[in-house]
Amino acid sequence: MQMALRQAARAEAAGEVPVGAVMVRSGTQLIAQAHNSTEMLKDPTAHAEILAITQAAAALGDWRLTDTTLYVTKEPCPMCAGAIVLARIPRVVWAVDDPERGGALSRFRILQDEKLHHRVECSTGLLADEARAMLQQFFRARRGKGASVIP
Repeated sequence: MQMALRQAARAEAAGEVPVGAVMVRSGTQLIAQAHNSTEMLKDPTAHAEILAITQAAAALGDWRLTDTTLYVTKEPCPMCAGAIVLARIPRVVWAVDDPERGGALSRFRILQDEKLHHRVECSTGLLADEARAMLQQFFRARRGKGASVIP
């Protein structure tokens, strides 16, 4: 999660919402790392999780990421949760829950939906204080500049 937090800091430095993600194979091998890049790429799908999943699939030469763990600083949104299910990622660990928009467990339970073909083991709260502080600082600064953003 420390590496995901470093990616989130890179996002923040680039003016992006500070969310970072890393993918690990077999518990120890780093295969992908990314941060939110929607503003830079002008792409609404350029979330940290999506970019990390794309990198991991390229690194492994397979879209099935069955021996991986995704670490991310904020609970995945519904789009990212759907991609996690489609990629067959067995485990996701995130720092901060998103009770208003979370697509994994908080608002929508996509990662545990019995109607989908794959369910994901979820762990939450790892380094939550650090991730929450980074997100809160980012949105406070944005609001201070008169920006209309959702916390």
